[in-house]
Amino acid sequence: MTFTQIYQSKRMSAGDAVRLVRNGDTIIVPTGAAEPARLLSALSEQRRDFHGVRVSQILPIKKFDYFDPETAGNVRPAAYFFGGPSRPGGQAGWIDYVPGHFSELPKIIKDGLTPADVVFSLASTMDEEGYFSLGLAPDYTLAAVSKARVVALEVNPHVPYSLGACRVHISQVGALVESEDELPAVGLPAIGAVQEAIGKYVAEMIPDGATLQIGYGGIPDAVVMQLTHKRDLGIHTEMIGDGILTLVEAGVVTNRKITTHPGKMYATFALGSKKLYQFMHRNPMLEMHPVDITNDPCLAGRNDQLISINATMQVDFVGQCGSETLGSAPISGTGGQTDFARAANRSSGGKSFIVMPSTAKNDTISRIMPTLTPGTHISTSKNDVNYVVTEYGVAQLRGKSAFQRTQALINIAHPKFRDELREAARKMRLM
Repeated sequence: MTFTQIYQSKRMSAGDAVRLVRNGDTIIVPTGAAEPARLLSALSEQRRDFHGVRVSQILPIKKFDYFDPETAGNVRPAAYFFGGPSRPGGQAGWIDYVPGHFSELPKIIKDGLTPADVVFSLASTMDEEGYFSLGLAPDYTLAAVSKARVVALEVNPHVPYSLGACRVHISQVGALVESEDELPAVGLPAIGAVQEAIGKYVAEMIPDGATLQIGYGGIPDAVVMQLTHKRDLGIHTEMIGDGILTLVEAGVVTNRKITTHPGKMYATFALGSKKLYQFMHRNPMLEMHPVDITNDPCLAGRNDQLISINATMQVDFVGQCGSETLGSAPISGTGGQTDFARAANRSSGGKSFIVMPSTAKNDTISRIMPTLTPGTHISTSKNDVNYVVTEYGVAQLRGKSAFQRTQALINIAHPKFRDELREAARKMRLM
């Protein structure tokens, strides 16, 4: 049979593909924009026909109807990282959380430590050799493909055929569902004065020729917007978005100085505009790879001058970063923050930045605290944190004592909280 004939033999409706799922199965769904809307809508419609099915994913975009506490016994989401659709269920306790570094999720899946019975993913159209590209998010999904009993791809012509280690052959696929839905589009966030000030501090410390990892959020994007005067920057990141595309279009990103893959950008998932997805299509400048390649601290850290920029919500006096919960209430997840903090620490000339506004809730709460709010999950440890940046300056912590860290962090706290922070430090014998 030709590849086209094989394709036709596996082509079916989304409803029929969902009926390949068995009770008790775990369905793996890729990150963000790569979630297959037709398949997940059909799963939502049929959810009451199942029992004990789990859907595991990082950063869901759309709130499908299976995000429903009344049918959690039928189909229950499980989060590697909470997003808008899953966060309320996580805080209410009916959506499970699976902790783990982003870089290690493929190995956790391959080792059978978390099940991967079924894969649902968006995919590009098939090429002449019978391959589909999962270039929007190969992340942990390719590892799941290697373990799954059923791989169901939603083939969409809007999905870019990205290059890199992100292809699946038709022989690995059990069901093909076609759609022409527009991909989820996420533009650049609004940037205020605080974000701009933080971005300026970080941008001043990024040299020409550096290789960047840019996290998700307004402050990392504020840094990107202030790099348009730099030269010969490179990209080795987990997420590629419109901020990075802006630097490419400005001629700032050339990738000439990247140590491990000169001339190429590496990423593991994309989240941005239609323009970004079009840029990705068969672009030899960009390669999409599984997250155990992009985020592995040893591999990423081989790049000289690796700059890591990620956001947090709280930092305590010794530098512990609470980036994923407020107390015990889940907000996001570990993601790749620790992966890249460690990678930048390994890199020759590397710098890892943790960025945050100095306050929350209209300047009523200091984000620099004597201790993290009880129950808060530590995302980046005191041993991994290097630079912490607020709108009031930069605290460099790596290699510093607890006393020195405390003083440096108080110096970049909001001025209205500095006296009470000093008093707390004295009581803790840290000043």
